[in-house]
Amino acid sequence: MVASADLPAHSTNEQCGVRVQQNNGSGAAEHYRPAQAAENWLKRIVSIVVTLALLAWLASDSRWKMVGDAFASITPGAFAAVALALFVTYVLRALRVCDEFRDEVNGRFGACLRVILIHNAMINVVPFRGGETAFPLLLRQVFGIPLMRASASLLWFRLQDAFVVGVLACLVWPGLNPALRAAGIAALIAAAWYLPRWARAPHDWAARGRIVAKLGMLRDIFTEATGRSRYGWWWTVANWALKLAVQGWLLAMLLGTSFQTAFPGAVGAEAAAILPVQGVAGFGTYEAGAAAALLYSGIAIKSGLQAALALHLFIFCSAIATGAIAWLFPSKSTVPGNPAVGSARKSSP
Repeated sequence: MVASADLPAHSTNEQCGVRVQQNNGSGAAEHYRPAQAAENWLKRIVSIVVTLALLAWLASDSRWKMVGDAFASITPGAFAAVALALFVTYVLRALRVCDEFRDEVNGRFGACLRVILIHNAMINVVPFRGGETAFPLLLRQVFGIPLMRASASLLWFRLQDAFVVGVLACLVWPGLNPALRAAGIAALIAAAWYLPRWARAPHDWAARGRIVAKLGMLRDIFTEATGRSRYGWWWTVANWALKLAVQGWLLAMLLGTSFQTAFPGAVGAEAAAILPVQGVAGFGTYEAGAAAALLYSGIAIKSGLQAALALHLFIFCSAIATGAIAWLFPSKSTVPGNPAVGSARKSSP
């Protein structure tokens, strides 16, 4: 898999998230949470079913050929322009990381961009959102940023993404009642304003028992994440404005329709990506979100699914290609005594 060797081999994180290690007088004892294990497996089963349903639909007749025909209608120059615009969105996300961790990064933009590109590829390669772990692991390996701190920042990044995409969805979703549109936008903006202020408010969670004390510690770490970035919201809005605009443009070319008609489909696809249950690499849920939005614009569900799949495949290939290129150019670690990332890559099996 792309960049999988960049991740520390000694990491004790388990993707299933159900095994807990506790130290006691006789050593480490393992116990399991059956309810959580069942929930995680249920999500995985649903993800696989969603993806297999999409593949079955494609294999039912000549729809794969139709996807190829859709690509054939786009000129190489248009493909190059879309690819360049997508790369600019990666640059904007790297700038957001540089801003968030400016004290640790010390202007190493290239290293930040590499982290973003590999993280983006891992999200697309590793199923069940497992690729998200690449972000805190790479930040720790390259810059020495603690896992909890990096994970809290990633959570805040994702919340910012969700708020921005949610507002855009309320703005452009076809057929939405104006009152609901205004209420949704107001609620999202209010939540985005209130959440960091709630986190920064004084609290006495440390004195409320062991579990609440741990939650209080997580709240304090999250508080730091929400207050570190100087221009976080600007980077987020710029990234999503460009990303959705270029996706809407490509989707319009694939459908042979106007940008105004196709743009809600791009927003619907990205809004579906926020759902807690996803198909493998997002396939299935992404296409369904786009087709649902396009249906309100008068695009047939079949045409919407085919165009959305073509768009998704282009974004997927772009992420994998840029992640692979980034992996070929290792970054030196700034952690004292930590070898270069390239050395870790070579020593991996």
